[in-house]
Amino acid sequence: MGKRREARESALKFLYQTEFNSENPDLELGSFCGRLNTSEEVLDFTQTLIKNIFIHKKEIDDLLKKISDNWVPERMAMIDKNILRLGIYELLFDSTTPPKVVINEAVEIAKKFGTEESPDFINGILDKVYKDSKVAP
Repeated sequence: MGKRREARESALKFLYQTEFNSENPDLELGSFCGRLNTSEEVLDFTQTLIKNIFIHKKEIDDLLKKISDNWVPERMAMIDKNILRLGIYELLFDSTTPPKVVINEAVEIAKKFGTEESPDFINGILDKVYKDSKVAP
């Protein structure tokens, strides 16, 4: 597994964890990363993803509500919602990864952690975000 995929998966695990216990995400992030047995590069990217998703969470969730026909974020599977948050953050706020790679990574993570329907759902939503954004050529 690549380092960035490992970081995305770690970020997903943290985001999922905060769905149940999010009293102090900053404190929890330090503890969470302290338990990861990985490289400094993976830790840095994991922390960058998580911190920036929390910074842009309202914008990301508002867009998610707008884009996802018939599926308000509160009704989405928590894994799917958090994979979408990761993907939307990278598509709209972090131009270091090409959009098609972002979408592919999200789909692959959905295959591993989501349901049978998750990859198609994730692909459809992120593709719409990509096409509707100024990121698309």
